[in-house]
Order: sequence, then C-alpha cells, then structure tokens
Amino acid sequence: EGRPATPARQPARGTTHRLARRITRTAAAWLPALPLLVFTLGMLVLPALRLVHDTFALRSGGYGMDNIAKVADNPVDREAIVNSLELGALQATLAAAIGMPAAWLISRMRVAGRATWLALMNVASNFAGIGLAFGFVALIGTTGMLTHLLDVSFPATGSFTGMNIAYLYFNIPMFVLLTLPAMAVLKDDWWEAAQVCHANRWQFWRRIGAPVLAPFAAAGWLLIFTWTIGIYAVAYALASGPQSVKLITLQIGATLESSVFGLERAAVLSVLLMLLAIVSTVLYRLAVRRATRWL
Repeated sequence: EGRPATPARQPARGTTHRLARRITRTAAAWLPALPLLVFTLGMLVLPALRLVHDTFALRSGGYGMDNIAKVADNPVDREAIVNSLELGALQATLAAAIGMPAAWLISRMRVAGRATWLALMNVASNFAGIGLAFGFVALIGTTGMLTHLLDVSFPATGSFTGMNIAYLYFNIPMFVLLTLPAMAVLKDDWWEAAQVCHANRWQFWRRIGAPVLAPFAAAGWLLIFTWTIGIYAVAYALASGPQSVKLITLQIGATLESSVFGLERAAVLSVLLMLLAIVSTVLYRLAVRRATRWL
C-alpha cells in the first residue's frame, strides 16, 4: 500500500504564484504614483471629508441640516451664491462668444503667426492673481492711470462689472487655449465637399461646423464657469471696498478670518462649491465624450 497521490496541490501552488506575480507587477506599476496618491489623500480627500462632516455636525452634538438652513436663511450668503453663479455664467458665455471665433482665426493662421498668438494667450491666461488685480486697480481704479489720463470714471473694480472686466483678461485666452485643438477637427475636405453639394458658408456652419464644434464649446464653457466661481485671489484684491460684490469665495475667506459665525458656515459654502465642481465635471465629461466622436 502506497500513499495516495495529491495532484491538486500543484495547480493550487501555481495559482498562488501567478497571483503573487500579478500583485507584484501591479504594486510596481503604482509605486511611482504613490507620492501623488498620498498628496491627494492628504490635501484633497481628507479635507473634503472634513468639510462634509463640519457641514452636518451640530455644535450641540449630533448631525442635522441646521448649518445649511442658516446659510440659506442668511441674505448675504444667498446674494453671494447668486452673484457667483451669475458671474460664472456670464464669464463663460462672454469667453465662449469671443474666444471661439478667435480660436478659429488663430487655427487658420500661418505657423509663425499662430505661434505668436499662442505665446500671448499663454502669458495672458497665466497672469491671474494678486498681480493682475493690482494692475487693474492701477489702470482703471479711482486713482488709476487711464482714469486720470482720459478723465473718465470706470466701473469700480470691486463691482460686478469691474469683476467681469478683470476676469475676461484671463478667461478669454484660457478659453482659446482650451478650444484651439478642437478646431483641427473641422477638415478642409468637408468644406470642399459642401461646395460640391452647392452649399454656402451659412449652410456649412449650420449643418456641419456648429454641430461638430458645439460639444467642444460646451466643455470649455463648463470649465470657465467652474474656474470663475472658485477664484479667490483676484476677487479678494479687487473687492476691497464695503460696497464690493459678494461672492462665495469671499464669504468663505471672511468667515475664516473672523470666525464670528463659526467655521461651519465656511464648510457649508465650501461643500456647495464642491458640488458645483462635481456637477460641472460630470457634464464636462459627457460633452467631451460627445465631442470625441469626430476625432
């Protein structure tokens, strides 16, 4: 009598080795991204979870909707929310209306001209912050250079109109840079084919050009909208007067500076910005997915 054979052990051992090798390869592939993942966890995920917690946590203990109700009942916060949404929508619309034709013209330029305009757009889109705000104050402010030179009164830099003027300086170039690659989707062959079918320019743009570029324009609109409502540095520097426009980011900053109303107010407004960003990102992905059908 011999010992019974155990043929099932060898396949199990081979499966274990294959699983171990797969785990090792996966870990090695993700290892270079480990610093980024740790940074994202510490600087994005954990703060976001803390904001959500503070939004619903009550001072008396437990959780509820009282903090959200206080913000909703506060006329200053309601005004800030409405102003931010209006500013973002108006900026995105103006940037699209001006930037889309500009991107089309730049895409049809010669290489040298296109390179020059791209350099200018890159500089303008990145010149956004405290420096830009001070530049506009020095240019069209109450004691600005153009104000004295032309002897005219420009809109207050902290007003809704003044904010729009300053924001357009970097939002239009940013929209051009976002949509410029999409202009290559429209092939010259399409216009030649439309001419063969006796179509004029209006018919070409109405039937072909506009439907193809519309998803790209919508994606750029959403990015500019989200970017605008989240700006703080430019708005903070421009809105120095008591009659300046109220925005969500400015209300968050004022709450953190004073802490008179408690930090839960800042948490509620921050979570609102997060929700707006998430919704815009989802819509952006849908627009890009529709646009990439032509790539």
